[in-house]
Amino acid sequence: MTDKSEKGGKGKDHGDEDTGAERSLGEKDYLKALAQLHVELVKLQTWVQHTGARVCIVFEGRDGAGKGGTIKALTERVSPRVFRVVALAAPTEREKSQMYMQRYIPHLPAAGEVVIFDRSWYNRAGVERVMGFCTDDQVRDFLRMAPLVERVIVSSGVILLKYWLEVSPEEQTRRLQSRISDGRKHWKLTEMDLKSYSRWFDYSRARDDLFRFTDTEHAPWLVVDSNNKRRARLNILSDLLGRIPYTEIPHKKIVLPKRQKAGDYVEPEHPYKRVAERY
Repeated sequence: MTDKSEKGGKGKDHGDEDTGAERSLGEKDYLKALAQLHVELVKLQTWVQHTGARVCIVFEGRDGAGKGGTIKALTERVSPRVFRVVALAAPTEREKSQMYMQRYIPHLPAAGEVVIFDRSWYNRAGVERVMGFCTDDQVRDFLRMAPLVERVIVSSGVILLKYWLEVSPEEQTRRLQSRISDGRKHWKLTEMDLKSYSRWFDYSRARDDLFRFTDTEHAPWLVVDSNNKRRARLNILSDLLGRIPYTEIPHKKIVLPKRQKAGDYVEPEHPYKRVAERY
C-alpha cells in the first residue's frame, strides 16, 4: 500500500476520466473487455438464482476512490432484483440507539441474491472515527466485533467479498476537483467530503487499523489500485468472478411467439400529447 501516485496518460473513459496508469487502456479495448465480463456476470446471476446462493460484496475506500463507478460497471447489465445495491444514509436517532451492526443485518442477502454495500459497517472504522461521530472505545469494540460477525456470516453460507479501492492523494485531488468543475458531478461532492479531504493521514491511520484487525483468513480484504478507473473496474469484476464457484446453467432456446392478428382492433384518433422531438 502506498500514498504515492503513479504517473500515466489520460483518455476518455466509460463515464469518467481514466488516469494514473503506466499503460493506457483505450476505450475500445476497455468496452470490449467489459462486455465479456458482463456476459459472465449474467451467467453468475442465473447460477445465483438457480442454486439459491447468497453473495455479499463490500466496497470501501476513500472519497473519490471509484466505488460508485465500479458498482455501476458491475450492475449495469444485470437485474436489480438479483444484484441489490445498499447505500445507507446517516443513521436515525433510533438506529443510533441500536447495536451497531443491527441496521446492516437486515440487508444481508437471502437465497438467490447478490447484495452490494456501497460503504458498509466499516463506516465506524472510517468516516465515523475520523470525523468524531463515535468514541475511541466504540471503534475498539467494533474492530474486535467485526471479524466475529463476519465469521458468522461466512459460516452461514454467504460468500463475502471485501474490496478496498486504494487511490493516491494526487488522484483523489484531481477527481474531487473535477466534481467541482463538472455540473454533472456536483451531487457527488458533499460537505462531509470537503471536511474529510484535509484529513488524509487520519484516514490512513484508520485504514491501517482496519486492516490490522479485520483482514482475516475467513474474510480477507482484497486491495485494488484504483488510480486507473478502467483497469480497476475490469480487475475487480474479473477477480469477483474468479472467487465465486458459478457454472453456466443451460437454458431453453428462446423463440419469440407469433403476434396475434389485429382482428377488429382499430387505432383510436386520440389527441396524444407528444414529447417534442428536440434531438
